[in-house]
Parts: sequence; structure tokens; C-alpha cells
Amino acid sequence: MAITDWPAAERPREKLLAQGAAALSDAELLAIFLRTGVKGKSAVDLARELLHHFGGLRRLLECSEPEFCQAHGLGSAKYVQLQAVLEMARRHLEASLSRGSALDSPQTVKRYLTAQLRHEPREVFSCLLLDNHHRVIHYEALFQGTINAASVYPREVVKLALAHNAAAMILAHNHPSGIAEPSMADRQITDRLKSALELVDIRVLDHMVVGDSEVISFAERGWI
Repeated sequence: MAITDWPAAERPREKLLAQGAAALSDAELLAIFLRTGVKGKSAVDLARELLHHFGGLRRLLECSEPEFCQAHGLGSAKYVQLQAVLEMARRHLEASLSRGSALDSPQTVKRYLTAQLRHEPREVFSCLLLDNHHRVIHYEALFQGTINAASVYPREVVKLALAHNAAAMILAHNHPSGIAEPSMADRQITDRLKSALELVDIRVLDHMVVGDSEVISFAERGWI
């Protein structure tokens, strides 16, 4: 049965307009992006098949062009469209933390850091630099490591902060394993960085660890 023959409340587009995008399943959201199905399959059927093939939405969104185009119902045009959508989403989040913006929502910071770091196949350590009113000055991915660890050098972090005249900083890194739970090494490097930055009167406000489905905040756990 074609989607146009479904009850209006069950059609992805109409459901989105009536209930908002958050009410849709991964398959329904992907179906809206696909727009059409293939012979014998609706867009929703094709979306479900693709999610099963790739093992979920994240894997589909992050796959290479050759891998994407080999899947049934997809091609270069869809890949280009998808990359454009992803980049617009990243830029939208970046605009919410643009230079001069005051940080007033931890959730906004978490969404921004997730967009920046979750797709990285290796561990990446980054810094969000702030002025004394906690307005954003600069974001930089400073160190990259193997899939298990990144080598973080306090001197380089201090140099970056001083170069941008930062008064405060939020540290962040991803766990490619997908599990956001901080390790003892994460806590130790945080203490080292906090001590080094205190020597030049720069506060570490938080350290956020980005996983697949959550971002863990050191500040929320009382570790900073």
C-alpha cells in the first residue's frame, strides 16, 4: 500500500506537522528524507530496510559515499543531499554557540559537542574557550589519538587559552566505543589541566565526555 493511501495521522509528513519531528521514528524521519520508495516498497519500507542493513541511523549517516551508494535505493544524489543536511545541522548548532554567545544552557553545549565529536572514529580532545562572562570565544579540537586514548599536553592547552585571552574553559572529548562513562585517566588529566590552568587564572568549568547516546558532565557529577 502506498503511503498516500495510509490514514493521514500515520503518514510521516502529516505526523511531523501535527506532532513535531521528535514524535517520528528513525524510519519515518528517513522516509521523509528519501521522499520515495522503490518498486514494491514504500519510502517507510525502504527506510526500515536501510536501517537494518546499516545497523541503525547513526551508521547510515556516517558511512562513506561508496558504502552509501551500494545500498538499494540510494545513490550519489542522495549522498550529497544527506551531507548537506548534516552540515546544515552542524552549522545550526555552531550558530547557537557563536562567538559572543553567553552559555546559559548545558543542553545546548552538549548538543553542540555531540555534533562535533560523536562521529569521530578516534578519540579527539577539544576545548571550548570562554571570556569572563562565559561568552564563547573559540572552539578547537586540539588533540587526536588512537581509538582508545588521546595524548593531552597541559602546556598546549594553556598556550591555546592564553592565545585567545580566555578566562574560562570547557573541556571535551569523545569515546569512540560509544560508552560515555569517564575513565580514571579522564579524571586524572582533568585534574592536571585544572591545576595548570589555575596557575594562569583560567577556570575549568566542566569536562564533557561524548558517547553514542549520552554526554557525561564532570560538573554535574560534582567532580569539578
